[in-house]
Amino acid sequence: MVEPSRSRARAAWLALGALLLVAACSAPVAEQRVDPAPTPRPVQREEPPQQLDPRPPNLLVIETDDMRADDLRWMPRTRRLLGGRGLTWHNSFAPDPLCCPSRASFLTGQYSHNHGVLSHEPPYGFASFRDEVTLATVLEEAGYRTALVGKYLNGYGMPPEGPRSKDRDYVPPGWTRWVGALDLWLGEDGGYQGSTYDYFHLAANVDGELRHWPGEYSTTVLGEHTRQLVTELGQRPRAPWFVWWTPVTPHHGTPVEADDPPPVRYRKDGSAVLWQTPARPDAVKGMFDEEVARGLGVPEDGEPERDLADKPRYLRSSPPLTESDLAALAEVTRQRAESLHALDLEVARTLDRLRTTGQQDRTVVVFTSDNGYYLGEHGKRQGKITLHEPSIRVPMLMAGPGIPHGDRYDPISTVDLSVTLAGWAGVELPRADGLDLRPTVEQGDQGWHRPVVLEGRMLEPTYLRASDRRAAFGGLGTAGFRAGRWKYVRYATGEHELYDLLEDPLELESIADPPPELRRLLDRAWRRAVRCAAAGCRAPLPEALRVTAAEGRRITRLQEAALGRYYGGGGQ
Repeated sequence: MVEPSRSRARAAWLALGALLLVAACSAPVAEQRVDPAPTPRPVQREEPPQQLDPRPPNLLVIETDDMRADDLRWMPRTRRLLGGRGLTWHNSFAPDPLCCPSRASFLTGQYSHNHGVLSHEPPYGFASFRDEVTLATVLEEAGYRTALVGKYLNGYGMPPEGPRSKDRDYVPPGWTRWVGALDLWLGEDGGYQGSTYDYFHLAANVDGELRHWPGEYSTTVLGEHTRQLVTELGQRPRAPWFVWWTPVTPHHGTPVEADDPPPVRYRKDGSAVLWQTPARPDAVKGMFDEEVARGLGVPEDGEPERDLADKPRYLRSSPPLTESDLAALAEVTRQRAESLHALDLEVARTLDRLRTTGQQDRTVVVFTSDNGYYLGEHGKRQGKITLHEPSIRVPMLMAGPGIPHGDRYDPISTVDLSVTLAGWAGVELPRADGLDLRPTVEQGDQGWHRPVVLEGRMLEPTYLRASDRRAAFGGLGTAGFRAGRWKYVRYATGEHELYDLLEDPLELESIADPPPELRRLLDRAWRRAVRCAAAGCRAPLPEALRVTAAEGRRITRLQEAALGRYYGGGGQ
């Protein structure tokens, strides 16, 4: 794939920067924004929401693990049953794209720099999470019966360690029912009894009792538990319920399988890349062998991004992708797709259970993921944590009472979701950073006027040392914000990335030297965003960085079209 000319992009950027500065200083607000598309795609006519039930709705949140936004292609039943009657969000983000911080953000409505769970590694993880006030506790206090089914925070169920560690039979406050997967269960004799990440030997704390399911596929086990709970909870229709169903799919896990791609050795010291895949039931193996010819993050012509001179050091130092890497990425993508097909069946069965028990019309159902995932973009073979689009973009489907059928292009993030759920329940989530998006749900896009904060504690040694040295980063290796058109990310090492997503929707060329006035504008917005708390996180961006609803739709559609051309329908 031939990348855009850097000189052409630079010239275009300078012209745009000059226009932006003039607009910021003197032009009316309407002139500061992107011109409307000459031939915009008609906005889909929305079907009106169904008549609202005066009772608070039931809430079912299905949150997968490491699922990219474009992985939804492997789940046609979920798309039809939720997106087909509800809302599809085109700009859904995980602000801190890592399992444990993201789940803490869902429970609190706070960004990581406020709830303090910056990583799954010690001294963070489950043991560092303060669970006294969460979405579960405020819902239970409001009369909801609550249940978790699946993965909680990383480290839950591990042998006690540290001053805030808890026994594996611990059930956090606010949960009426609890099926919490254990990261590791060793019996009294030290024998292995299962794990969150063992697809064929799940271990869990079920309402205080330790149980395990050797030989059973964990996605199926958790789906069955979810259906049992919604059936049981639905027998008291006057008391609403909240169920957080968190299958580990498509996160990597054991057992190792015969068709897993072998490690690839390429480093001078002989170390290897260990390709990470989920385990799958035999019935789905091979389903996508013909359909998936390459990894989702590999361009259609098979030529990955070669020029990484504009990228930070951790990407520049990685060896170029080889033919072996490309073959492995295709296999990783296939296996992820197969595991998601198995989940798709469980979601469909669960939604059918809501229908047959008469609960569909009073249950808000949300389908999302804790973070996205790299599959070769920008030379990054696998992973998350850092803040390019494949890592931060997650699926978001939403259906239920009061939710029309259509599309939304305004931003929604993990912290907004929990605040919005609390709003549907008629309660507030204390000290939350997110925005209640019920007006956007019910009335349509309002425009992209506030930043989506982005942050991550990088584990590469250079960035880890820098994050602990620089007070402005508060233990984070990278932090930034996403606006409708601009993304600005800084690193504790002093590096930065800046993208104009209208001109460079694939993030192929970071802008090294923006005009000084624009750089000052971005730096001021960056400082406010990465230090924000509560209402400060909902404060509007500077006028020059905002976009209207129509402009947001246009920019997003152009980005989606560019991704389709570059990746052949794949990629973020």
